[in-house]
Amino acid sequence: QVQLVESGGGQVQAGDSLRLSCAASGGTLSRYAVGWFRQAPGMQREFVMSIEWHNDRTYSADSVEGRFSIARDNAKNTVFLQMNDLKPEDTAVYSCAVAPYISRYASQYLAWGQGTQVTVSS
Repeated sequence: QVQLVESGGGQVQAGDSLRLSCAASGGTLSRYAVGWFRQAPGMQREFVMSIEWHNDRTYSADSVEGRFSIARDNAKNTVFLQMNDLKPEDTAVYSCAVAPYISRYASQYLAWGQGTQVTVSS
């Protein structure tokens, strides 16, 4: 079973950028679609972005379109979430997960990391 560890979160100001990493062990990340989700306090988990396993097709939530991007580094067995022009409403715990195919739906994902906190102040 692949295990995932997120890193790169932190506390930033509105307009700043962060790059989150999702590092895998126990499996080859390039064989999975990878998704990023986030959950703010008192809110349901929300889809952010995902990338297909065998090509560069991506899905984005409308709320992050044009500000966030997702990319793989297969040599490092890692997927990155680049977040630019961060807003206070982006504050949440961000988690990555793997699925057989690209999806916006958390129920399709098989394994999850523990998450990394992103806090954006105005």
